Amino acid sequence: MNRRQFLFLLPGGMITAAAVRAQQKAMPMIGFLSVGSPGPLVAAFHRGLSEAGWVEGKNVAVEYRWAEGHYDRLPALAADLVSRNVEVIVTTGGAASALAAKDATATIPIVFSAADPVGSGLVASLARPGGNLTGFSILSTELTPKRLELLCELAPQARGIALLVNPINPVTEPLIRVVQESADAKGVQLRILNGASANEIEAALAALVEPHASALVVGADPFFFSRREQLVALAAHHAVPAIYFEREFVTAGGLISYGMSFTANGRDLATYAGRILNGAKPATYELVINLNTAKALGLTIPPAILARADEVIE
Repeated sequence: MNRRQFLFLLPGGMITAAAVRAQQKAMPMIGFLSVGSPGPLVAAFHRGLSEAGWVEGKNVAVEYRWAEGHYDRLPALAADLVSRNVEVIVTTGGAASALAAKDATATIPIVFSAADPVGSGLVASLARPGGNLTGFSILSTELTPKRLELLCELAPQARGIALLVNPINPVTEPLIRVVQESADAKGVQLRILNGASANEIEAALAALVEPHASALVVGADPFFFSRREQLVALAAHHAVPAIYFEREFVTAGGLISYGMSFTANGRDLATYAGRILNGAKPATYELVINLNTAKALGLTIPPAILARADEVIE
């Protein structure tokens, strides 16, 4: 090939390369909506994505939206993600994030983690959720009475128990009712403390030095998770025995927790999002059993339940 021929063919080669690039499918995009703040959940989310064959920046993009504890920001953040034509929206922080996403789209698959998916209106039923949502029921409200029970066993000398809640969380009222019923059944005096800001948390913990409440149950809330170091430090400063809703509080120096791992939940959410990107339909529920966890809790899973399980983790 002489120089003249090369110069003639080069533009054609450039056009062909550009055409190929134009035909390549754009990198799929996940929308990530949280009522909380960035933290360890992101690393866990990345691990879950990689387990499903997706790596952010290589074969998938992720648009993160953080409400920083401001529930009123969720609808606008959800609408923004929908406007960017994401393939799936992952929500964290309970039903509020998921409901904002549900209100914003009826077609984009939504993966959620919520305390009561049916009661909050996310899905029609656990057996037949319908629509474009799938996810996890984390039972945070239902587990709080158990936390109260554990705290009473741990600190029998406590003259009363306080429950710290975030008043702007939509699940706060049902949470208070459930815990109050449990406290009444045990003959325990329950005091409700509000903590919607860092200053309110500080004031609430300081109030526990008063004689009518000397132990603390921390209600499940994304804002409290983002303030876990403050909560743990204040509980230590005031010598208040406290029980938390996730293990990350204990690894930060807290006394005891009972509930899920926040970071493990982030990994699970990513795994489901990856499945949807791989073609799975969102409106399904799986029965998954972790035998190691059952053993740690002293539970024996009945054979009938094992037979119905979609997956058994050993």
